[in-house]
Amino acid sequence: MIKVLFICLGNICRSPMAEFILKDLVARRGLTDRFEIASAATSTEEIWNGIGNPIYPPAQAELKKHGIGNTPETDFRDKRARQLTKSDYEIYDYLIGMDESNIREIERITGHRGGKISMLLSFAGEQAAISDPWYSGRFDKTYADVTRGCEAFLEYLIEQGEV
Repeated sequence: MIKVLFICLGNICRSPMAEFILKDLVARRGLTDRFEIASAATSTEEIWNGIGNPIYPPAQAELKKHGIGNTPETDFRDKRARQLTKSDYEIYDYLIGMDESNIREIERITGHRGGKISMLLSFAGEQAAISDPWYSGRFDKTYADVTRGCEAFLEYLIEQGEV
């Protein structure tokens, strides 16, 4: 089983989009049983009294626009923000951040550098960050960038013989 954790600042836009886009990609290939895919935040901004906020409504709308959320594998109604923990480094095979700030925070929280920690678009041969649509309002661009990164990540796993 390949365990993947996507990480962004609040876990309400980019990382849950990546979580459910990858869940959709692996479901379409009949690989759901080979993966455990989740997402988390580097901050507690979207967690109140121990309860995380749901995926931000415009991010939900963008996923739905592309047919994600309509199957048992991609149903995101119960998804709530949660914060990354130090132990996540031991649990997951891949900890994938959306930008350099996420990477620094992942390293700080887990106490590890490199290894399992990568930026999503690095799998597509890019060192670019995925812009936060909370600030840009460009949920379509974020969806396209996250999809490109997830497709490249899945191809990387196939090329490496992990899938």
